[in-house]
Amino acid sequence: MSTGEFGPRIGIAPDSWGVWNAVDPAQPGPEQYLREIREAGFQWTELGPFGYLGADVHAIRAKLTEHELAVSAGTVFTGLHRGAAELESAWPELARIAEFIQALGAEHLIVIPEMWQRGAAGLGAVESARTYSDDEWDALCRTHNELGRRLWNEFGLRQQFHSHAESPVGSEMEIRRLLAGTDSDFMNLCLDTGHYAYYFGDSVSLIETYPDRIGYLHLKQVNPVLLAHVLKNDVSFVEAVADGVMVEPPHGVPGYAEILAAAQKANPGIFAVIEQDMYPVGDFSLPLQIARRTHEYIASCGVPVTFSKGSHA
Repeated sequence: MSTGEFGPRIGIAPDSWGVWNAVDPAQPGPEQYLREIREAGFQWTELGPFGYLGADVHAIRAKLTEHELAVSAGTVFTGLHRGAAELESAWPELARIAEFIQALGAEHLIVIPEMWQRGAAGLGAVESARTYSDDEWDALCRTHNELGRRLWNEFGLRQQFHSHAESPVGSEMEIRRLLAGTDSDFMNLCLDTGHYAYYFGDSVSLIETYPDRIGYLHLKQVNPVLLAHVLKNDVSFVEAVADGVMVEPPHGVPGYAEILAAAQKANPGIFAVIEQDMYPVGDFSLPLQIARRTHEYIASCGVPVTFSKGSHA
């Protein structure tokens, strides 16, 4: 029986352990992360910030094997709204990361646009444009098509664009424009349910409207009461996360059951990776507790899913 018949492949990401940086004493180390995600019942993981799990692909592969884990995707940030010259400048590093995650068995590269610029440490007033100009939109779409073509042709990786809070691609209107201007052969959407809800997006509706463009899921919930405060007072995303705007399910929105069912119908066997923004985590014992409860919540949603190869709940 194929994985797709079991339902979405449920994984988890270092973000759910409060990991935002490759090296940072404010976050749990990679040994704790790898050990605890298996203790929580997960097999699939993302690579996280490049370098967090290490820089030696052979050593990482050995660690993954030791913990019976597999990598679903890697992540990069890009500024391709600047055009072809930006892609050529960024390509050597992007290709290096693509080759690295391919060697670890990943299927996808998640690409996040540059976020708005605030002051030091992402705090203070927004200092950059919140939206793209028409010329930047055109450049963004062209260069992401080209990036996706290279990733597929050279590495067999699928590009999944991650719309993001506090970036020029976050709202439904912006995502619709992105999808209208790009080629489904080379770029689709990593739908982050929490980031989409940050701007009141309806994930189920988006999946049903664009079933062939949803290539990957990040499962995340947002606290709507705190979110209203954040948006009203222009609180930075960094501060909002530290204040707990992203919450463990089922204490926020959106619920996962309908999303998982719609995503499975649109893209059988899709990766659905739990990614609860919680930097800085503070108490290093919390992520495992939350991950276990999240595993139980997803298993109780009534949608067939796959937590590990050859098994489903």
